[in-house]
Amino acid sequence: MTKHYPAALRTTGLLAISLALLAQLPLPATAATTKATAANKADVIALPAYQADLSQTSVSGLSSGAFMAAQFAVAYSGTVVGAGIVAGGPFYCSGAPSIGLYTPFLINATTTCMNPAANNVSPPVSSTLWKITQDIALAGDIDPTSNLARQKVYLFSGTQDNTVTTAVVDQTRAFYQLAGTPDSQIRYVTSVGAGHAIITDSKQDTACPLTEPPYINNCNIDQAKDILTQIYGPLNPPATSLSGKIIAFNQASFIKGFNSALSSMSRTAYAYVPQACNSQGCKVHVAFHGCQQGAETIGNLFYAHTGYNEVADTNKIIVLYPQANASLAPAYNPKGCWDFWGYTSYNQLMPDFYAKSSVQMAAVKGMLDRLAAARGTRLSVKSTARK
Repeated sequence: MTKHYPAALRTTGLLAISLALLAQLPLPATAATTKATAANKADVIALPAYQADLSQTSVSGLSSGAFMAAQFAVAYSGTVVGAGIVAGGPFYCSGAPSIGLYTPFLINATTTCMNPAANNVSPPVSSTLWKITQDIALAGDIDPTSNLARQKVYLFSGTQDNTVTTAVVDQTRAFYQLAGTPDSQIRYVTSVGAGHAIITDSKQDTACPLTEPPYINNCNIDQAKDILTQIYGPLNPPATSLSGKIIAFNQASFIKGFNSALSSMSRTAYAYVPQACNSQGCKVHVAFHGCQQGAETIGNLFYAHTGYNEVADTNKIIVLYPQANASLAPAYNPKGCWDFWGYTSYNQLMPDFYAKSSVQMAAVKGMLDRLAAARGTRLSVKSTARK
């Protein structure tokens, strides 16, 4: 893989700072371990094949999941037709220096890509990131950037979100504009008084302005429906009673490669499959949870209670919920975030988290390919991932 774009983690002092930042992050609570144990006792199967239509694949996510959605949508732009980015920055955000030429990726990820004003740094520069993205595409590490002009994009920044601020999400819109995506294909919502959360219209969820676990807030808005409508156009109303089922499948069988031990991905992931998809071709939407939102931390709250399944059920959409988990070693990812700064790379001087071949993105693409395989195709559940 050609590496001729900005490198990071080149100075011992800044590396120490970046590790100190991660060390301050809280570990998941003990109660979460109980939820994880319960989730792991569910019947786990090999992911079935449904002959899904990958030409209608889309992605979305919150926070680190939003960065992952933006990352996946660019890297696999030949497959992805749309993206929902809730409190997330542009592709390769952590790779553009914020403090100086040799700023570590992790420093950028936790400052310029989150709340730059509070850290006395500038927001990410979309023009710089767009130039780097084009270079990465020319190197063959991601799909051609010309595909981005056809994507439909939903962007969201809550007015009470001080974790990933509007100044960062602004640059996500600017990135897509530079990519040639028409403004008519971009919906950018900045008027809702939400904290750092994915939002719902469910009264049982956290109050809209707050930023606290499980980062699912009631703002009287069905955001999952809004995301999927922006990507696919007018949809049937959400189901009041689900016809299909949530399956727990062996995610570990998709975690491959020499750095699989660094994946920080759970052994089990989830998918919602509408009844119609057992016999008909369906679209696929990938929903990436945020930090501290994996099933090992909050149980089924993200994959069963954020509104995606109800919309998917009546519109022949399979929803894939890949899972990142908290880890301290060998990958240091204490909050269970998706990788948008390089913890999955052995060589953190030159991380490859943004490339199609990176361990997390390749695993998700493998899941998509599996969903698209002919019905009845068998898949071994044997994993090459580190136990």
